[in-house]
Amino acid sequence: MVATSLRERARSPSQAELQTIPWLKVLDADDQRRTAATLVVAHAEPGDRICREGRAPTYWFGVVEGLLKMSKDSKRGGQITFTGIPPGAWFGEGTLLKREVYRYDIEALRRSTVAGLPIDEFHALLDRSIPFNRFVMSQLNERLGQFIAVREIDRFNHPDARVAHSLASLFHPILYPGVGTLLRITQQELAYLVGLSRQRVNQALRALQADGLIRIEYGGLRVLDLGGLRTYSIDDGPKP
Repeated sequence: MVATSLRERARSPSQAELQTIPWLKVLDADDQRRTAATLVVAHAEPGDRICREGRAPTYWFGVVEGLLKMSKDSKRGGQITFTGIPPGAWFGEGTLLKREVYRYDIEALRRSTVAGLPIDEFHALLDRSIPFNRFVMSQLNERLGQFIAVREIDRFNHPDARVAHSLASLFHPILYPGVGTLLRITQQELAYLVGLSRQRVNQALRALQADGLIRIEYGGLRVLDLGGLRTYSIDDGPKP
């Protein structure tokens, strides 16, 4: 029988997968063992919805491998993409804290491995672990800054600047510690996240590479100057 949902595909994580979970490392030995026993992982296929707008949360989710996107259907019939979610990222803690329904969708852009911590264990860790509380507080603070940056990106009319600032957001060292300096992403996937055509994204990436900010590599992009990406404007490089 073919599994039709993430829940049906869920299994216990391997030791290697546990090693990719950043907040697990801040817990004491007892909490690590107890929490690891409650974690599950599952493979999400492209187009699978990990979270659906209007549904109540049951897990705190993280990306072990792959790429997800956070979006929302607009009232005009289109889709608004807020951000991409690369490996190492954990998301939705604000929704879990308030025990409210999701106000967005989380969808897999490619085959991805997603981990989940049950909501009751999430709250139990908050009740007993100071290091875990600090981790979640840091997540919330950085997430706020990220969404302020997303609003600023929306004001950029120049495609090169949009691509530069959108890329910078995907290399956030605290929210996305699993990325490092190399992000495994295709130009089509980046186009979905930025809201531009693949051809225009390619043009922007070539310009950013010429400026020494990134290097286009097989299967991904390497950031050479993260600060430069964050502050990039069209005056920094050649105009199209």
